[in-house]
Amino acid sequence: MAIVRYTSETIPKPTREDWERLDSLKDEDIDCSDIPEISDFSKFRPWEQRQMFKPVKVAVTCKLDADVVAWLKQDGKGYQTRMNAILREVMLHSGS
Repeated sequence: MAIVRYTSETIPKPTREDWERLDSLKDEDIDCSDIPEISDFSKFRPWEQRQMFKPVKVAVTCKLDADVVAWLKQDGKGYQTRMNAILREVMLHSGS
């Protein structure tokens, strides 16, 4: 079988027959042997998948210790995003 290559601009649209053939497949007939099984989900960060999910942002004002703010800002731009990620991590592991 020859390899056929497409780009996102040249790939043909699926036909009704394509969809019917796909619908008729049983799970056990699908060859997934070339797809590695994911067993380590520690790097999975669904909130970072912005195409899938974008949380609503709320502006807040709070007072933080100066050394905490300095620590957040030490890596430069994006300290509020880092603060949000830290708080989310704590929230997800708090059990509530």
